[in-house]
Amino acid sequence: MKNGSLLDTFAEEIRNLGFHTYRAAEWYRGELFVHEFLPASACLNSYSVAKVFTVTAAGLLYDRGLMSVEEKVAEIFRREFPEAHDPKWERMTVDHVLSHRAGFPSGFLDIDVQDRSEYGTDDFLQYLFRTRLVCEPGEQWIYSDAAFYLLSRIITKKTGRLLDELLWREVFSPLGFQEAAWSKCPMGYPMGATGLYIRTQDMVKLGALYLRQGTYAGKRILSEHWTRLVLERGYELCPAGKNGAYGKGGMYGQMLVVFPEDERVLAWHSHDGRDPAPLLDWLSRHTQ
Repeated sequence: MKNGSLLDTFAEEIRNLGFHTYRAAEWYRGELFVHEFLPASACLNSYSVAKVFTVTAAGLLYDRGLMSVEEKVAEIFRREFPEAHDPKWERMTVDHVLSHRAGFPSGFLDIDVQDRSEYGTDDFLQYLFRTRLVCEPGEQWIYSDAAFYLLSRIITKKTGRLLDELLWREVFSPLGFQEAAWSKCPMGYPMGATGLYIRTQDMVKLGALYLRQGTYAGKRILSEHWTRLVLERGYELCPAGKNGAYGKGGMYGQMLVVFPEDERVLAWHSHDGRDPAPLLDWLSRHTQ
């Protein structure tokens, strides 16, 4: 173990368990470590870990008084709403969107598994607005990528900037990201839910931002209040393993996990369909 890093021994465990991992990174008390397993592109698809970045962008708006989590989505988009729409849309709030309680069908607008040509339109926002919700907003937890495309559009509506443009200026650059690219809808808006291609050693920095309650390298990026709200309400960052750990996983084994008591964050990019629980269990045993 060098300088308190777990990464080399964790890499051995990944190999022993046979996980198909491309790259892992660790942030430990301000130091960054990277381990390469397999040849891969510098930037890899983070799949649903992208949602944490979209939550972070929402936090920027919240902190500046540009958006309330209790705000009604229909009021934000009043001019864009079709005359004929499901009345349940009128009761949907930003909080419902952030917490997967908006009422969208399960798996709705998932470009990772669906053929987008089947949507029948290039205007994904209108496609959402014309959708009948399956339940009253707030009534049920139903995981759906549609919510985070909607959040991407809310951020643009409120700021006049695309989601990725806002993040480059306010998060990616201050955190020293090398490069990033985001899959977009046919009209040019980032999908919000998935398709964020970044370096593993940059992905891990987002966990450090939440670990340090909104600061990175001494600079305030998010309010401490927002970082607490994210954890209290489960805005994507949820319990992961033991020791108070929390994180977010993505399709094919992507993972971002924070160990607060150990002041440690790990992230990895993979292409593996297995449950990452054995890896999280190992980390729980080797952290405080």
